[in-house]
Amino acid sequence: MSSVAVLTQESFNEHRSGLLPEQKGEEEEALPTYKDAFPPLPEKAASPEGTQETANAWTSKLRPLKASVITQVFHVPLEERKYKDINQFGEGDQAKVCVDIMHKTGAHLELSLAKDQGLSIMVSGKLDAVMKARKEIVSRLQTQASATVAIPKEHHRFVIGKNGEKLQELELKTATKIQIPRPDDLSNQIKISGTKEGLEKAKHEILLISAEQDKRAVERVNIDKVFHPFITGAYNKLVGEMMQETGARINVPPPSVNKTEIVITGEKEQVALAVAMIKKVSEEKKKNATTIAVEVKKSQHKYVIGPKGNTLQEILDKTGVSVEIPPSDSSSETVILRGEPDRLGQALTEVYAKANSYNVSSVSAPSWLHRFIIGKKGQNLAKITQQMPKVHIEFTEGEDRITLEGPTKDVQMVQSQIEAIVTDLVSRMDYTEISVDPKFHRHLIGKGGVNINRIKELHKVTVRIPPDNEKSNLIRIEGDPQGVQEAKKELLELASRMENERTKDLIIEQRFHRAIIGQKGEKIKEVRDKFPEVIINFPDPAQKSDIVQLRGPRTEVEKCAKFMQKIVAEMVENSFSVSVPIFKQFHRNIIGKGGSNIKKIREETNTKIDLPAENSNSEMIVITGKKANCEVARNRILAIQKELANISEIEVSIPSKLHNSLIGSKGRFVRSIMEECGGVHIHFPTEGSGIDKVTIRGPVEEVEKAKQQLLALAEEKQIKSHTAELRAKPEYHKFLIGKGGGNIRKVRDSTGARIIFPTADDKDQELITVIGTEEAVQEAQKELEELIKSLDNVVEDNMSVDPKHHRYFVARRGQVLRDLADEYGGVMVSFPRTGSQSEKVTLKGAKECVEAAKKRMLEIVDDLDAQVTIECVIAQKFHRSIMGPKGSRIQQITRDHNVQIKFPEREDPQGKRRINENGEANGEVKEPVDPNAPKKCDVIVISGRKERCEGAVEALKVLHKDIIRELGSISQNRCFVNIQVPAPDQQSDKIAITGLANHLDRAKEGLLERVKELQADSFWCLCGATLMITLNEEKDQITITGYEHKAIAAKEAIQHIVDELEEMISEDITLDSRVHARIIGARGKGIRKIMDEFKVDLRFPQSGAADPNLVTVTGRPELVDEAIDHLLNLEEEYMADVVENEAKMAYMRPPGGSAASMDEQRGPSKGFVVREAPWTTGNEKAPDMSSSEDFPSFGAPVATKTSPWGPKRF
Repeated sequence: MSSVAVLTQESFNEHRSGLLPEQKGEEEEALPTYKDAFPPLPEKAASPEGTQETANAWTSKLRPLKASVITQVFHVPLEERKYKDINQFGEGDQAKVCVDIMHKTGAHLELSLAKDQGLSIMVSGKLDAVMKARKEIVSRLQTQASATVAIPKEHHRFVIGKNGEKLQELELKTATKIQIPRPDDLSNQIKISGTKEGLEKAKHEILLISAEQDKRAVERVNIDKVFHPFITGAYNKLVGEMMQETGARINVPPPSVNKTEIVITGEKEQVALAVAMIKKVSEEKKKNATTIAVEVKKSQHKYVIGPKGNTLQEILDKTGVSVEIPPSDSSSETVILRGEPDRLGQALTEVYAKANSYNVSSVSAPSWLHRFIIGKKGQNLAKITQQMPKVHIEFTEGEDRITLEGPTKDVQMVQSQIEAIVTDLVSRMDYTEISVDPKFHRHLIGKGGVNINRIKELHKVTVRIPPDNEKSNLIRIEGDPQGVQEAKKELLELASRMENERTKDLIIEQRFHRAIIGQKGEKIKEVRDKFPEVIINFPDPAQKSDIVQLRGPRTEVEKCAKFMQKIVAEMVENSFSVSVPIFKQFHRNIIGKGGSNIKKIREETNTKIDLPAENSNSEMIVITGKKANCEVARNRILAIQKELANISEIEVSIPSKLHNSLIGSKGRFVRSIMEECGGVHIHFPTEGSGIDKVTIRGPVEEVEKAKQQLLALAEEKQIKSHTAELRAKPEYHKFLIGKGGGNIRKVRDSTGARIIFPTADDKDQELITVIGTEEAVQEAQKELEELIKSLDNVVEDNMSVDPKHHRYFVARRGQVLRDLADEYGGVMVSFPRTGSQSEKVTLKGAKECVEAAKKRMLEIVDDLDAQVTIECVIAQKFHRSIMGPKGSRIQQITRDHNVQIKFPEREDPQGKRRINENGEANGEVKEPVDPNAPKKCDVIVISGRKERCEGAVEALKVLHKDIIRELGSISQNRCFVNIQVPAPDQQSDKIAITGLANHLDRAKEGLLERVKELQADSFWCLCGATLMITLNEEKDQITITGYEHKAIAAKEAIQHIVDELEEMISEDITLDSRVHARIIGARGKGIRKIMDEFKVDLRFPQSGAADPNLVTVTGRPELVDEAIDHLLNLEEEYMADVVENEAKMAYMRPPGGSAASMDEQRGPSKGFVVREAPWTTGNEKAPDMSSSEDFPSFGAPVATKTSPWGPKRF
């Protein structure tokens, strides 16, 4: 593959800068600077003195816009193409690969085929998409080669780059795959795979990177590109001899890379010798070499170049003359020969000989015959090309000629062979075209191509029917003249017949489709055989459609439709179904020996009878068929049962309005009666029929018993039905129900009442409903109340827990205690006050719950007693990397080893005053007594069981080693300078640079270049593109300065804000302070949602306010009213939960505990830290963190200055 790439000095410098190590330490980069975190806005268009101000962070990043979409053209020579089947161009595997590349990269690809069968690919899209597409094209459409390059092992990481970015860039740039050995592999060989050109580029780039990092001497010599062939010599012989003689490594850029720089690396004496030899060769050629320019047709350039440039190397080897060919994308036909004057004549002869060694000829052949000339899978053409491999044969679609290219004699022989083939084909082949409506094309083809394949085989012709996307009505027939005419006649007859066809849709219920089709399609085959000219299409079962389509001649379609409707009518008549309940023990008697009884009933009644499976609990026998036949079969089956047992059937009259209540939820009531009465069958009429008769069938004694129970239950439902309600806490419900429903089942069995507990969807979770007779309900209610009372009769027990373990239970807002309460039926655990040395812990709740919770707490305490604390010393600068993104790494270690890990506070880098844990300031920083002792800021504390702590320490040390290995030797070749920028309040123009003498000049030049860039960018600010707004609070005026149209727009925007502020009102409402936290939500999420939804401002009272329930709502009148209604609704909803949880929360949080004491134990927080802040570089005072005016608390009223802008909106 070839492409044009331009390497400018700027891009080379950028490339070199990517090889240098970073200039700042990992720890310093982690902290943002003050200007990065808080970039200043431009305030002035120009200074009074007319001097230009330095552009700030908002304007310094402006860059000229560039086109986002680029286009590049790549060329794949014939010998490097992976898919060379010229008959498959535009289709087949090559087309699929191109479509896949477009989907994968987002770039657009266009392919074209050159006369030399080379593949030209134009790629358009964004730069990264084009580069990715290029890499995919090279790897998937071009044959691959591989090479290895050896560079020192320590240079491999520079080839990889930071996070592998350099390696990815190199692979995209060269369209190759580069494999670098792993760090534990001792090999220094880097493997490169890709095209020959890409291999050369990648090898050159890798060697260049290695040369940059090599500690040995590196020399760069700029030699004109035209003299590079004389330095390398033919087939790189001369440069190889130089390297062997001098021992230096000489890297000459390949012809495809537009660079003049030759890099020589090695020992100083070796490099000097090699440079001298190269310059000597260059000077000799400049002095002695002359040039001549000749015109050679563009089409003949490739013959002069030869495969992979071998012809050029051959000429250079024979004559010592370099031949310069213009680029393929250039229209120039001038070829330049450079070398010794006495050798130019011989070289010119060679060039013309190579250019004229090939001839181009053409053969006239109708385009429709091309594929017959090529033959099936190229068989005919392969015979010719095997005999004459140097001849290239090109077929152009739509043209009536064939182009031949190759040696003159070979071309003449191939031309005569192809002309003979064309003459023979024209004499015995013919073609014709017919016009058929595209809607009939698929019918001409037939299912699976049956129709068209039959015509092709019968008449020995080929038929091309255009695809649907072409929307063409022309069908082309090619082959024997007689066969073409016969196929044409048959196709026209089929098309004419289809024009007279009719399509009809039948509505047939989908449940009958399978029966109409029959097993393995036997029944529908009979219908199709009866109506062979009619096509019957059933819908896909997944579509659940009832439409069956018939298509064919009009009369035949009507006959077929009537026939199928008759079949459906018979199926509907025979689809009546009735279920007969038969006792399970009599099923085998109904079946009979060998199925004789059931078979006889089926045959004589012409019905389908289905019995339940032997292992099924169902007793229903289903009879399907005509209604009259089903009744006969039902009576015969019931007669068999009646003969075998003393079975009785009676009818009981019960009002239909009571049927549903007697059946019960999911048949619960009626099923209980049937089970109790020996399995009798009770049949209720269908709902809504209005029939009062209920049928009971079974043994005589059991039927009578079931009748009495059913009538008694109906009487209870009608007269004595009673309902009672009682309440119990939701956490008691599972104890009332019991394990597996054992407790509640005892109550139901003993009383006969029905007890209903609330579901998860019910609003009232405490309400329990009892249904039954008045007596049964009272008895069940009494038993339940006794159970609830026993649960309400809370017992209190004490246990001893060492005070050092108290914090574990109450930490994280009592999460452990909440888990215990949820698990053990709401048991409440109370710990002594914070600071108290008491070991007494109180548990309250039901006796069983208290005992279980006590046992669990003892297990936790035993686990805590076995804990130890181990220290792990790791330098503080690695702590952030060990924690990982959002603490992910340290959380993983904590979970894996079940330990607690605490990191120390960060050390104050300025050595200023530090805050002790008790909150008192201490101006002195005491040094450790032992100078060899580790710093406190480096010690990581790990708590847990000993074996788990030791495992965690090992994990931390392994992680520490991995981080150090990743960072590598980042200090190598650094330029250590310190740049001090004066504070803004000093109004100084001087910047101080300190460091090594040889680094100062480079740092100074970089700063001056940056100043020039900033001064150029600041021109935008001087053009008056911004406005200057001045406030005069005494006169309530705002002065706007700037361009007229921008000043007017600003005035209108400010006036609109003022109008909105004047319309606003404030109203106070009373909301219970206990729901404030719920309304505000986590991190203010809830209150922000309300403020955004209703466009209002909410102010909650500060702690210690006179009225803690007073909330202020500010906004437009209609929005304020809507927000107040919403807040009152939330209060009502949340208060229900607050009242319920107050008692439990009182035990879970010790009365003396406070958030302040918890904060004291946690120690001071470092907060948000930035570098180069004004208060660290100048005399400006740092902001007061305790000031309520500078840092107001959320929801706290702050006395602010009145301003013409109106009240502040947060």
